[in-house]
Amino acid sequence: MPETTTETEKHKSMSVNILIIDDEPGVREMVSFTLRRQGFNIICAEDSQTGLKTLGEILPDLILLDWMLPDISGVDLARRLKGDERYEDIPIIMLTARGEEDDKIRGLDAGADDYITKPFSPRELGARINAVLRRGSSSHGKDVISISGLELNQKGHRVHVQDSEINLGPTEFKLLQFLMTHPERVFSRAQLLDRIWGSNVYIEERTVDVHIRRLRKALEPMAYDRMIQTVRGAGYRLSTEE
Repeated sequence: MPETTTETEKHKSMSVNILIIDDEPGVREMVSFTLRRQGFNIICAEDSQTGLKTLGEILPDLILLDWMLPDISGVDLARRLKGDERYEDIPIIMLTARGEEDDKIRGLDAGADDYITKPFSPRELGARINAVLRRGSSSHGKDVISISGLELNQKGHRVHVQDSEINLGPTEFKLLQFLMTHPERVFSRAQLLDRIWGSNVYIEERTVDVHIRRLRKALEPMAYDRMIQTVRGAGYRLSTEE
């Protein structure tokens, strides 16, 4: 019986970027094909170093990480990523042929959010990914995000400071929403482009600067423009600290 994905599930997954780090071309191809059919955006890396380089350019929503890699092992890479504030919130699912309980515990202790043993079915893989993403999206699931008096209603697409509404364009709203759900974290222009506009859209990185200026201008009357900070040589962040 062929695997199927409901239209609702596929619609939700289309904005989700998944990074696959696996040194076996056949596994990468099979998993990529499976997940693309389910509507996910897929990025691949053949080893840990390539994976780290990719993470410097694109911030995925989830990492599928092979245990056995030719340079840095998957367990060591997971531990390294979870110890880095830039990547600590990205959920990790370990992919491995190891099925022993001690190995599973090692992977989970290293920071992996879940563990799937090869071979696995496309249906199981999709279900595991969706379950991990649901567990990790508690902050995104809140109707209202509030930071220092700045309130963003995710369902109503409204932004308020006390009783005053701040009018934002759709892109500025998405930009503020993303930054407010990831406070104090620095994102490069490339990472913001990928997360706000999507990996399949090819536009200039300077476009981010234009929308940052528009967002600051909209927040300026309430003196909240200071929260949108430029980090020289790195990118932008939302912070309550001067």
